[in-house]
Amino acid sequence: MAITLYSLPCCPYSRALRERLVARGSPFTEIDLAARPECVPELVKLTRRRRIVPVLVDGSRIEIAPDGGTEF
Repeated sequence: MAITLYSLPCCPYSRALRERLVARGSPFTEIDLAARPECVPELVKLTRRRRIVPVLVDGSRIEIAPDGGTEF
């Protein structure tokens, strides 16, 4: 299954989750919403209108700010 991480560079929770995925050796695709604002509507749909990161999509499982998050 493909893992997708929605993040912002200014978010310490995004950074921590990215580091955990790298440490585990989990392949993932990161969507930096600062660099790709066109993906914000997709994130808002996944989070039921919340503008918060990080969001981790792993197959059909969606984790919204699992250890805390940054709203934007």
